Amino acid sequence: MKRQLLSLLVSASMTCSVGIAYGKECKGVNFPGQSQVEGNTLVLNGLGLRQATFLKVNVYVAALYVAQTSTDANAILGANSPKQLTLHFLRDVGAADLNKAWEEGFENNAKGQLLALKDRIETLKSWMGDMKTGQLLTFTYKPGVGMQVEVNGTVKGTIEGDDFAKAFLAIWLGAHPPNAGLKAGLLGGDCG
Repeated sequence: MKRQLLSLLVSASMTCSVGIAYGKECKGVNFPGQSQVEGNTLVLNGLGLRQATFLKVNVYVAALYVAQTSTDANAILGANSPKQLTLHFLRDVGAADLNKAWEEGFENNAKGQLLALKDRIETLKSWMGDMKTGQLLTFTYKPGVGMQVEVNGTVKGTIEGDDFAKAFLAIWLGAHPPNAGLKAGLLGGDCG
C-alpha cells in the first residue's frame, strides 16, 4: 500500500512539474514557455501575429524568448543577453517575399545604419528559401557573437555583430513593425 501511495505521489508530482513548462498558443500554434540557448534558459516574452495586406492575411506567428520578460521594447533591444525569435509560418511564403520584407523592415527601423548593414543583410537574404505552411525560421542572438539563422531546422550560419542583431530585432520591436498587433503580442499582449 505504501509503495502504491508513493508511486501515485511521484506520478502526480511529475505531472505537475511538466505543467510548469507550459507556453502559449496562437492560431493553433503552440510554443513552449522556455528555450535553451548555450546553457541559458530564455523565457517566452510573447507571441505576435504577422498579418499582411489590407485583408489581414495571417502569415506567421512569432515567438520572442528573452532572459528577462519585459513589456518595454527598448529594454529588450538594449539588453546584452541572448534572445531568440521564431517565426512559425501559417501559409506558404516565397523567398522573394521574405527578402522584400527584410529590406522593408531594415529600411523602416534602421535607416541610419543601412550602409553599415548592407553586406550582412545580403547574407541573410541569400540564406532564405521558400517557406511552407508549418515551417520555422529561428533567429538566435548570442551577445558578442552575432545572430544565428536557422531555416526549418537547418543552421545556415551566424551573421556577426551586435549592431546587426539589434537592427534585425527592431524590425519587430522598433517604431515601425510590420503591423502593430505583432509588436504588441511579442511584448506580452494578445496574439492576433
